[in-house]
Amino acid sequence: MENNKKIILVTGGAGFIGSHLIERLVADPDNQVISLDNYFTGKTENHIPGAEYRKGHTKDIETLVPEKPDIIYHLGEYSRVFKSMEEPYLVWDLNMDGTFGVLEFWRKHGGKLVYAGSSTKSASPRPSDSVLGRDLSMYTWTKAANSELVANYGRWFNLPYAITYFYNVYGPGERDDINHYGTVIEIFKQKFLHGEPFPVKSPGTQTRAFTHVEDTVSGILLAGEKGEGDEFGICSKETFSLLDVARMFGGEVEMLPPTPSTRSVEAIDPVKIKALGWKQEHTLPEYIEKIKKTKH
Repeated sequence: MENNKKIILVTGGAGFIGSHLIERLVADPDNQVISLDNYFTGKTENHIPGAEYRKGHTKDIETLVPEKPDIIYHLGEYSRVFKSMEEPYLVWDLNMDGTFGVLEFWRKHGGKLVYAGSSTKSASPRPSDSVLGRDLSMYTWTKAANSELVANYGRWFNLPYAITYFYNVYGPGERDDINHYGTVIEIFKQKFLHGEPFPVKSPGTQTRAFTHVEDTVSGILLAGEKGEGDEFGICSKETFSLLDVARMFGGEVEMLPPTPSTRSVEAIDPVKIKALGWKQEHTLPEYIEKIKKTKH
């Protein structure tokens, strides 16, 4: 019966990672899956049959979700580093006001919260001025602050939670909007398919721990099922510079000026998520090779 199902809420469920998460969740017939998305970057094309989709802001979650979810996967936040410096009001609205709404909903109704934190929180200080990763931009600061607030809510109100951290997620369904909210691998993929130069912000040697979306979702689900507390990093074991990625695709590179948020990201040993049974199944070179084969 419907009433016996586990109610699962995914904020940002029409987005890149959220849609992959929902696809896995609806595969279990015991789950009733609800998505709450404002469609700022989410798309109706990402809808997965078997889930219910509701449009709205997370700060209005009380009126949009009358149910009491057993678990909330909170992915629905603003998620671009450089672009956040151009629209701080929007970042505050989505990440601070929106997430506060989710936390209050969680406090009142209970259940478990799985929060999608940002790995920028623990990035090494920038060599040029020693600025910490969490202070590089409006986005990174709000994500770090929210990770701390989630942990405090859990402690203050005795609520179960797990905080996950993503590392440059790539895979089918990424955004390729280069001027606004696109992700680097999909941007490079589209440039490759159209025979155009790859845009690389100087110096190009900055590294990323690119992690496939299916590996990321596997980690999120494990954190939801068995994780307790903070620091569930979901990270590939390899890092590649942006120039490395361009060379893997093959073609010309267009060097662009650096931005204030330009930084390197090192791979971490995801000890806590591996302890729950997680292992990396995909690598970036394999993904790029598949893309290259489709063109020939």
